[in-house]
Parts: sequence; C-alpha cells; structure tokens
Amino acid sequence: MEFQFDDVDGMNAAASDEYGAWGPEIEVTQEMINGFAELTGDRQWIHIDVERATKESPFGGPIAHGFLTLALVPKLNPGTLKIVGHGNATNFGAGGLRFLAPVPAGAKIHGKSRLVSAEARKNGTLVTTELAVHVVGNEKPSLSYNMQILYMPKRSA
Repeated sequence: MEFQFDDVDGMNAAASDEYGAWGPEIEVTQEMINGFAELTGDRQWIHIDVERATKESPFGGPIAHGFLTLALVPKLNPGTLKIVGHGNATNFGAGGLRFLAPVPAGAKIHGKSRLVSAEARKNGTLVTTELAVHVVGNEKPSLSYNMQILYMPKRSA
C-alpha cells in the first residue's frame, strides 16, 4: 500500500485488523545476544550464560533480550506500507509494546504488520502500525509493537 503522507482519510480507510505478509527471516545468534549484552550492560545469565541457562532457565537455554528483538524491528518490518511525499519521518514512540514469548538463541524470527491508524497533527501525520514478531513456526508472537511514526512535510527552501 502506498499513501501520500497527508492522506489521513485514505490510510484510515485502509486500516485493518488483518496483518500483511511476513517480512524477512533473521537468525538471532548467541553472538548477537552477547553483543547486545555488552552494548547495553544487561548481562543477565538468562541471556549470556549458555551452560547455566540450559540447566536452570525455564526456557531450556539462553534467550534474546526483549529489547534486542525490538531493536531488530527495522530489519524485520515487511515494508508493506509505503508513505511518500514527506520531508522526514521521526520515531514518535510506542502506542504499546509487549514481550509475549521468548526468542531462544539460534531461533529465526520474522515479522508482519498492519496499519492501525493515521492522525493529522499540526506538524504532520502520525501513523500507527502494529508489528508482530514471531519465532518462525510459532503461532504466538514474541513481540507486539504499536509503532508510531510522525511524517512531516517538506520544508521550503
């Protein structure tokens, strides 16, 4: 679907409870998890201590940080919604974020999205999409994220 950034009525008419196609698959490796732990300082054993997580974790092994899964959203987004004609787009925040199921180290994940709404704002159009990230083959999503992006008009020269 392609929309002009200020076509609020058109986007709202296209909003749906149905998700689009799956985006690309990404393997979440233990190396990625370890790197994220180092970058953020979140070195909890459930993520980085493979031996202990295998023995003691209720998940049978190490799992990815929820925020690592969230950080992968740009790579996972299937890109079924295209907004054109704007000057820039700014991450406005989250209308909702839930971590619903673990992502085990070594699992492949993918995402699908749906258009939720568009709202005219004085400085642009706020578009909300919902992205569901799943471990490949799992019905229950690992992450549900209502992403909000503010699309602003081009500035005059």
